[in-house]
Parts: sequence; C-alpha cells; structure tokens
Amino acid sequence: MYDYIIVGGGSAGCVMARRLSDQPNVKVLLLEAGKRDWHPFIHMPAGFAKLTGTLANWGYSTVPQRHLDEREVWYPQGKILGGSSSINAQIYARGHAKDYDEWAEEEGCTGWSYREVLPYFRRAEDNERFSNEFHRVGGPLGASDSINPQPITKVFLRAGQEAGLPFNPDFNGEAQDGVGLYQLTQRHGRRCSAAVGYLRPVRDRPNLKVQTVALTTRILVEHGRAVGVEYVEAAGRAPQRVHASSEVIVTAGAVGSPKLLLQSGIGPADELKSLGIPVVHDLHGVGRNLQDHMDVYVVNELTGDFSYDKHIKWHKTLWAGLQYILFRQGPVASNLYEAGGFWYADKDARSPDIQLHFGLGSGIEKGQQKLHNCGVTLNSAFLRPLSRGSVRLRSANPNDPPLFDPNYWAEPYDRKMSIEGFKLAREIMAQSSFKPFVLAERLPGPQVRTDEEITAFARKHAKTDYHPVGTCKMGVDDQAVVGLDLRVRGIGGLRVCDASVMPRLVSSNTNAPTIMIAEKASDLVLGNRRSRLEPAPAVEGSA
Repeated sequence: MYDYIIVGGGSAGCVMARRLSDQPNVKVLLLEAGKRDWHPFIHMPAGFAKLTGTLANWGYSTVPQRHLDEREVWYPQGKILGGSSSINAQIYARGHAKDYDEWAEEEGCTGWSYREVLPYFRRAEDNERFSNEFHRVGGPLGASDSINPQPITKVFLRAGQEAGLPFNPDFNGEAQDGVGLYQLTQRHGRRCSAAVGYLRPVRDRPNLKVQTVALTTRILVEHGRAVGVEYVEAAGRAPQRVHASSEVIVTAGAVGSPKLLLQSGIGPADELKSLGIPVVHDLHGVGRNLQDHMDVYVVNELTGDFSYDKHIKWHKTLWAGLQYILFRQGPVASNLYEAGGFWYADKDARSPDIQLHFGLGSGIEKGQQKLHNCGVTLNSAFLRPLSRGSVRLRSANPNDPPLFDPNYWAEPYDRKMSIEGFKLAREIMAQSSFKPFVLAERLPGPQVRTDEEITAFARKHAKTDYHPVGTCKMGVDDQAVVGLDLRVRGIGGLRVCDASVMPRLVSSNTNAPTIMIAEKASDLVLGNRRSRLEPAPAVEGSA
C-alpha cells in the first residue's frame, strides 16, 4: 500500500515524485514503462539527433493524415525515465503570458493565469544567467546558455535582424518577439532531464520507489474511486496490482494518459463498448482536443564546413568526442538547435504565432534528408493551430499502439499560416549575412515559389514539433476531463497531471510548461496555498 501511485515517469511524473516524497510521512510509487536513463546519448546534448529514432521512445506513427497526402507521420514520444525530457532538444521556452491568461479568461481555468503560474516556473528553475522577477537560481531544473555557439548561429541572429526581427536576450522574460539564443535544459554541459534534475538527488529516499519497465494496463476503480493500478513488468507475465490510500496520479503524457483512462473504462461510452471494454465512467472528452505544432522547413547547402555536418568524418567525430569527454565542450555539448525566434505570420495576431528553430545541420531528425555537404535547417512552426485531433484505442489490448491523429491542417487557416511561416524562414535565409555561407537552397529548392507549390512540398515533408497536448483537457465545459484542481471529473482519488490537461497549446515548446503544471499540481495534491509563493510581476500583455 502506497499513499500515492504516479503512472508515468516523464517530466510531470518526476516532478510529482520529487515533490510528494519531500513529505517524509508520504509513501510514493512511480511506475515507468521504459527503462532507466542509462544510455550515454541521453546525457550528451547532441545525442538528441540519435533519439528521434527508435531508441528510448514508443515508436508511434500517426494515422494517415488526410491533409498531408495520407502520410503516416513518425512521432517520437519518450519511453524512458524522464520521458520526452530525456530525448528532446532541451529548449527551455515557456510560451507567452497571454497563453495562460486565455486559459483563465476564455477556458474558465481560474487560478492558471500567467501571474499565478509564473511562480511555479520560477520554483522549478536553476538559471545560469538570470535571477530576477522572471527567473531564479536554485531549483531542480537547469536552464543554461548554449556552450560556444557556432559562428553560423551568430550569422542567423544577424540575418533575423536584417529581416526585421529584433534581438531578444530572453524569450521567457518581458517579451517573446524576436530572434536570439535559446536557453536549454542543461547543467554543466549535460542534459538536465526531469529525471536528472528532480529524481536523481532523491533516488535513495526510503519513502520513494521508482519501478521501471512497468507497463500500467488499468486503473482500479471501486465504488467510483480509484484505489490502485494494475501493471505488468514484461510481456507474458501475470499482471500485478498495487493500491493507493490517497490518490492515483496519471502523468503518462498527451498520448499515454488518455490511452490509460480509456483502457480503464473511463471515456466515451460508445467508443469503449465498441471495443468490448466495460464502461466504468462515461466521460466524453477523454482523447479529444489533441493539438500539436507542425514544422515546415527549409534546408540550405553551405559553401564550407560551417555546420556540425562536418563531424560526420571519422577523425572529426573522434575529436568531437574527446573535446566533450575532456572539457564538456565542442559539438557534442550542443543541442544542435542553439538559436531561434518568435514572429508573426498573421500580422493581426495577439502575440508571435510562428516559432523558428535554427538547426546546425541537415537530416538532424529521423526522416529528414541529409545533404552530402554541410547544410543548415530552419524549421518554422505555426504556434496556435485551430485543428483538433484525437487519441483513440486501436483495441482493448494495452500492448497495441493507439490510433493517434493530430489531424494536421484540418483548418485552412492553419495551412495558410504555416505557409507564411515558411516564407519567413526562407526570407531570413536569403539575407545578406548568409550570402557568403549559403551555396544554394536544396529543400524545397528555388523552383518551389507559389503557395500551391509550397503547400505540395509541405504535404510531403512537414513533420511534428513533438508538442502534443490537450487530450485530457482542464476546464469547466462538457468536454473537460479534469477540473481546475486536475481531478478527473466523476472519479474520486484520480488526477491527471501532464501536457494532456492543457486546454490550449502554448506558443512554444511544451516541456517547461509541463513541469510548471506538475509543480502547481503538487501543491494542489498536498493542499498547499498558492500564497506561499511570492506574487508574480506584471508583464507585457498579461492581465
């Protein structure tokens, strides 16, 4: 018997395990389907390029995307302790203040405005450069500057300013607009995943058990209350049951959390009945409201060895490895996306609606074309899509992958804004600062000019930005799965706490917001008052 059982050892699960076990009289079990984060690629920042394949992730692909030529899009999601924080590109971005104000004002999520969540962002953070009203030092999560940014990265920053974007030294400060260097979830040249930052310092606590390679198959519900879970340690083994005296907390992510609820009979009754799953609680919103960012990108071949593609040569690979082992510097210490920016596709947008990631190579991620010579990639993602998708069960078998459908470009507005974002990326790459360094655009190539041609290219090549949210949305309407305290509606002793509860997608990467949600959720679970945290400052655009 445990007080709390946490299902899913990703970003939110690691935070919850740490914060709940801070109470010495509370007994906590954390269940993670993947292995421990032992692989060296996880801890080397540049290892990200190796982690978008099959290593350490669930191996999901979407269902055929109707608006992307019926393509099944490869979709990495972390299956490892630390979850996607152990395999992502480590970009530390929180989104815009208005994202959270809209949660509060338009989605009815009182208590989740920017001023109310900023203290939780700060509580998580151990910032290398900033200590002010937006940042602090001393939290579990390392937030660091890129180590020795490449000269071509600084060329990108100049080109962005030539294209009219201001330089921004802090995307998480007073304003989001502009180009700049990203801060990264790193510490001392190593990835600082949630597992490293939150769990590693407390791994020997007697009141915390971390069980890996444990696939949770069902939440046990008795008399309308979650009392425990059923899990298996390996295929073919008999299920084991474990009980929670206080709560079961689901932190399995925007794919895994709705999947587990549905497997447990919590979800749309007609959908469950069609699969032969007994209905425990008819809850229509489970698995609905899926949102994600989609990248449309441009790849340029360079005139010389100016990107990390040069390290494909064996002797340079060897030297890069030695630099990292001896000094924690060099290309292995780079996340490969050192800089980026936020700007506008829709000139009337309330805040930046395009995010740029400047990639120091070609073919960095699985499925992208690699050039023979050195190249660079500039990703552009539309940040506030109107399209909504779903996560559904393929069958009643917990081992079967779900039917995962982001439904990209279902709304014509999303397509239009994505094309404008691509044009912005291409405009930046065409600036005079890049002229000495760029030999030619190779993908899609200069022959692709019209909106129709760009659209056709994107249908064949666009990829996910790995930011699924919303499938167990928080709110007050009839599609809300959890209330404002993240308790599952209609079931006692059960909460969901991860990116799936976001009612709307934030205007940035989603790892830092997920950690914030878990920080706040830990106070909700333990009954702490928000007033214990210092009040947040007013910022541009925040109510």
